[in-house]
Amino acid sequence: MTRNPIINALAAATYISTIGSVMYYAPKIEDHMQDVGALGPIAFISLFTLSAAVMGYCFLYTPLRLYIDGAKKEGGALFVNTILAFACITALMFGPLFFLFFR
Repeated sequence: MTRNPIINALAAATYISTIGSVMYYAPKIEDHMQDVGALGPIAFISLFTLSAAVMGYCFLYTPLRLYIDGAKKEGGALFVNTILAFACITALMFGPLFFLFFR
């Protein structure tokens, strides 16, 4: 990742948006989904594991590398700023939903 917390947060938001869109639109493509048996839980756990790895990379890789290299303040600041940037992006996504459903 980068040392820019906004880019890191946008990468995480893009990944989440892509996965969410696929999960929303996939059943609409096939009207009658057949029972997938054991493949469904396997796919879910695989996606969960992949998501944890991608989010760990987006949020932790560069700050942890900086911390290990001795730039402890810079690594901590990057981590906190990335979390804050992601919180702002999340708030921007929830803002319209809040006003749409609770007006």
